[in-house]
Amino acid sequence: MLKNYQKTLREVLREIQPTNDEKERLESLSERTLQFANEYARKISGKAIIAGSLTRNTWLPHKNEFDVFIILPKSISEKNLEKIGLKFGKDIIKKLGGKHRIEYAQHPYVRGFVDETQIDIVPCYEMMPGERIKSAVDRTPFHVEYLNKNLKENMSDDVRLLKQFCVGNKIYGADAKTEGFSGYVCELLVIKYGKFLDALRNVMKWQPGEIIDIENYYDKKDYHELRKQFKRQVLIIIDPTDKTRNAAAAVSANSFYILKKMAGAFLTDPSNEFFFEEAYDTLTEHELITMLMKRRTELILVVFKPPEVVPDILWPQMRRFSDRLEQILKEYEFIVHRKDFYTNEKDLAVVLLEMEVSKLPAIDKKIGPIIFDLDDSERFLNKYRKIAISGPFIEDDFWCAEVKRTFTNARDKLFDSLKEKSKILKAKGIPNYIADEIAKNFEIISETEKIMELIKKDQNFGIFLRRYFAKGSLV
Repeated sequence: MLKNYQKTLREVLREIQPTNDEKERLESLSERTLQFANEYARKISGKAIIAGSLTRNTWLPHKNEFDVFIILPKSISEKNLEKIGLKFGKDIIKKLGGKHRIEYAQHPYVRGFVDETQIDIVPCYEMMPGERIKSAVDRTPFHVEYLNKNLKENMSDDVRLLKQFCVGNKIYGADAKTEGFSGYVCELLVIKYGKFLDALRNVMKWQPGEIIDIENYYDKKDYHELRKQFKRQVLIIIDPTDKTRNAAAAVSANSFYILKKMAGAFLTDPSNEFFFEEAYDTLTEHELITMLMKRRTELILVVFKPPEVVPDILWPQMRRFSDRLEQILKEYEFIVHRKDFYTNEKDLAVVLLEMEVSKLPAIDKKIGPIIFDLDDSERFLNKYRKIAISGPFIEDDFWCAEVKRTFTNARDKLFDSLKEKSKILKAKGIPNYIADEIAKNFEIISETEKIMELIKKDQNFGIFLRRYFAKGSLV
């Protein structure tokens, strides 16, 4: 079996190791970029470093990118830090002959594109170890220093394999869309476990609330308190550069269990397929009809244009929006069986609600207080004696009344709740940016023909639907 592992891993590495030409091109570009960045940074007593996997030779060939961090003195105000960072970034990309755009994290930074390579130029403050950081990016230089010291040269291919394993299973990245394993976390896992195969063997043993403390900052007797501190975080990797931070905070329960399952599956039957995304075809009309007939559920799609915000804002708002829609329906006794959401981040956003109960009777039975509770009984009778279509009457010593139901199907309820101005939608708990778009325009559809129109407009939505219905076991 060991030979099978090594044969498979060698084949995968041939696919994911950058060529010498790719290495030379990226290293040459990074050296020029760093030279320009340092020329600018030194003017104000700063310095520049290359951050990311390039310096440690753990980058994947399809990720032609690197980050340059311009480290500036703390005496510079945050406003000037942003201003200087943007000016330096724009000038550097211009000198390299590329194009740029402004991106936003905790503060704005420049993203450049030079010869098909993405270069992020990010300003940060120079901090001392243990000092309270001003923004999340300020800790990156500490990460670079730690990894350069502890990630040995012979570990680079093991990191590549672990990263690609996550890529192949759609769990690579700590962004709000993926909620998976960052490059930094993959590197820490290889430092902890050594070889790629040893990492998978240990992953199989993980349990929710797993704690990995590479630098042994905490005694095991403290783990119970640590889990309280990092409540509901499925994987806790103590950041070696900051013992108060969970480096794996972005990892969702779903990503955690996908990695566990796939680790076990690969170790049982090694194959290249675990490292590369499975190709899905878009869902056909016949398959959609067949699936809905089989499940006896109704799909309700809320369709709108996504707001023009960065993905790390958009995806959490989509998640909160889908949760809020489920709550609104539940308040009126419409039951959502399962839900999901999709956006191409450009012109299509969809919340999918698969309904277990989407239609209700025209009458609604209201059960009131027990007859011996005189005060509550009086209030109930005053409320329903004029509007009841039957009653008030008594069942098992409780007052009851039947009234006409306001909404008999979930689509009508959703439309009534969403056809409001932005201010009212926000008051109802609809996330701000999405509320602004919904107030402009939205559509609620269930018809197969209209769903297929969306698929024709965006085939990735059809793939999303196929994956929704093909949800597999995580055990």
